[in-house]
Amino acid sequence: MYLRAIHAEPSIPALKAFIAANPLGLLTTALPSTDPSHHFIQTSHIPWVLDDPSPDTDDLPILRGHIARQNPHAKVFIEHAAANPGKPFTFQQEVMVLFNSPHHSYVSPKLYVKTKPESGKVVPTWNYSAAQIYGTATVYTDSKADSTIAFLNKQIRDLSNKAETEISKHDKPWEVDDAPEKYVELLRKNIIGIEIKVQHLGGKHKMSQEMGKEDREGVAQGFEDMKTETGDYIAKTVREKGQLK
Repeated sequence: MYLRAIHAEPSIPALKAFIAANPLGLLTTALPSTDPSHHFIQTSHIPWVLDDPSPDTDDLPILRGHIARQNPHAKVFIEHAAANPGKPFTFQQEVMVLFNSPHHSYVSPKLYVKTKPESGKVVPTWNYSAAQIYGTATVYTDSKADSTIAFLNKQIRDLSNKAETEISKHDKPWEVDDAPEKYVELLRKNIIGIEIKVQHLGGKHKMSQEMGKEDREGVAQGFEDMKTETGDYIAKTVREKGQLK
């Protein structure tokens, strides 16, 4: 990710909060395989649990997730983990996870209310917010191993609880134990666990900070006039980040 200084988010706590609020991340790996049908570079959408005991500090968190065993990505993990049967396997190669805000948009030059009429020297762009982590991945692939069972039991419960209470905000949240035990056990055997120890965290809000005050306000007003959730988010963020220049 290109982290131009004017767009970069310098606060580690703010980046961790961004990930917690946008937990669906794109896991990307570059791992060799003996199976020619498996691509060297693979990416999978995974909803993550953020283990962050100290959210207000610069301490880096741990990510926990799971992936379908039939996913070609998982098959590469399983192939490598076979070198350490019955135990969690930690990769030497770093992995990357990208998190995006759902709110992003094209920015028309027409919104630059000062520069466009004065010189016309403006071009379109795209405003968005994102964070990415690099880290070391450990996979739990042996469905019969106690370590895998314990990891997945905790992970699926923590993820379900977060989604039910913080995302869906149900008054009476669904719980994993609401499903038949044998059914949960069957499904658990068809997933593998993945844990990432975060070693580097970065991100940005590309929100027109490079523009002058009048142009930024033109952008903010233009998105505010859309009267949509995305428009409101971008207008608010353009104004907030512009004040931090």
